[in-house]
Amino acid sequence: MAMDVLSQAAALERQGRRIIHMEVGEPAAPPPRIVREAAIAALAGGRVGYTEALGLPSLRAAIARSYRDLYGVGVAAERIAVTTGSSGGFILAFLACFDPEARIGISEPGYPAYRNLLEALGLEPVALPVSAATRFAATAKMIEAAHWERPLDGVLLMSPANPSGMMLTRAALAEISATCDRLGLQFISDEIYHGLTYERPAETALAFSQSAIVVNSFSKYYCMTGWRIGWLVLPEELVRPIERLQQSLAISVPYLSQVAAEAAFGARDEVEAVRGGYAKNRAYLLEELPKIGVTDFHPVDGAFYVYADIGRFTNDSAVFCKRMLEEAGVAVTTGLDFDRQRGHRTMRLSFAGSYEDMREAVARLGAWLR
Repeated sequence: MAMDVLSQAAALERQGRRIIHMEVGEPAAPPPRIVREAAIAALAGGRVGYTEALGLPSLRAAIARSYRDLYGVGVAAERIAVTTGSSGGFILAFLACFDPEARIGISEPGYPAYRNLLEALGLEPVALPVSAATRFAATAKMIEAAHWERPLDGVLLMSPANPSGMMLTRAALAEISATCDRLGLQFISDEIYHGLTYERPAETALAFSQSAIVVNSFSKYYCMTGWRIGWLVLPEELVRPIERLQQSLAISVPYLSQVAAEAAFGARDEVEAVRGGYAKNRAYLLEELPKIGVTDFHPVDGAFYVYADIGRFTNDSAVFCKRMLEEAGVAVTTGLDFDRQRGHRTMRLSFAGSYEDMREAVARLGAWLR
């Protein structure tokens, strides 16, 4: 639905309207300079061909080093699989881990592609509805209760989360990892928004489980959405199955994107400056949204979203968001994209744009909601 809103916003822009974009989870900043230069240099070299199915050895080694540097966790480069974005990583992980009709627990609200991909592959997503009672985070007790009600085969969680921005605590992630190991459930930890946190750093599931699969990407923190490059950290026994799947499905990830991704590790200062911009946007929205009546939203620990309850304004968020776009010129995403049961009263706002856009969006919405 977010992409549908983007299309509708683009149609209004073609009519000459100025639209404030808060609908899509995409950094407004360009890829770091060193990333673009590396790709240009590689292209000038002439050869752009296949690589090994699991990725360039130098890139896999760089990703492995990042776990030691950022988390103090030792990861062998041989356990890294480079993927076509996190989306490609999910497809590989689902195919390697689960048989048709397997049941996988996912948070609700949650990233809509989880459910779509699972269903497309003949798997059953099992909603784990979160609420203020658990700070909008799935818990180990919730997972265990769902498993004993009807057995699960796996659990897929994101921290920091889309759409909420909620982040699991170290203790909660440790307990979830231990519970999945004890119950024999494959735990898949989506860590795509790591690096984009504001008050405490994110924790990786690799610190607590050797059997967990971690999914990550260069899209968000490194501003490389269109390069379509991510990675998996795998248990040793899954490396060869994933390699065979990758050989069949994609042969390899695009060479230029891999070269650029390796260079991205040298762009820390530049991407941290971008994160600082998100932090400024976040602080502004957390202070100003309540002043215009948007008072009830999930914790914004990380990522670049505010997920707000708009039940005081509407019981049909799809219509509400459509009117907001057409009448106020502010594009946001209806909560129905993330929660089929309760999304009719929620919306997601992305603050990955400029500070000036945040100020104008609040001004427009304040006038529109009066």
